[in-house]
Amino acid sequence: MIKDDIALKIAEYLLQIKAIKLQPQKPFTWASGWKSPIYCDNRIALSYPKIRTYVRQQLVKSIEEKYGRPDAIVAVATGAIAQGALVAEAMGLPFVYVRPTPKDHGMGNQIEGELKGGQSVIIVEDLISTGKSSLQVVEVLRKMDCEVKGMIAIFTYGFKTANDSFKKAKCPLVTLCNYDALLQQAVETNYVTEKDMLTLKAWREDPENWGK
Repeated sequence: MIKDDIALKIAEYLLQIKAIKLQPQKPFTWASGWKSPIYCDNRIALSYPKIRTYVRQQLVKSIEEKYGRPDAIVAVATGAIAQGALVAEAMGLPFVYVRPTPKDHGMGNQIEGELKGGQSVIIVEDLISTGKSSLQVVEVLRKMDCEVKGMIAIFTYGFKTANDSFKKAKCPLVTLCNYDALLQQAVETNYVTEKDMLTLKAWREDPENWGK
């Protein structure tokens, strides 16, 4: 049983507002083509002031406890932009966000905002799936000689491939909530059945081939 009160509280909130949808019998299809019994959209939390504030407070607290104070907060576009800006505002720090690729018009920016080489940064992310897009931002920042102190995300699926990728990139990762906490909360609140939970656990073990 998970005893992390913050992880369980966020799982409760996300299920409550249906930011996380569990459909073991009617799977979603991700952009990657993977079939999934779960879909997570943390941006819905932004529409609920109480939950939005709680998430922001926990992000700030975790950053200060795990990483210390950076020179700037960086968000991964687009899902983490709003939360990243809220965190930066609360901490009184500069804020920028990084696009997956440079714009194909205007100034052709990939980094929006002012950031200088040598500055230390914390990256704020919405959720971690495979970790590929998140770690692309780490690479962009390191190429401009920024010190990436680490990344913090609201939710992670806890895939082995993501954990391995972050270790390989030597990028510390802290998450407020995770898949195990979600399953525990979902069962305790009768959001899903015990049978559904077995399906959800099986998917997490082999998400790429699940449902084929």
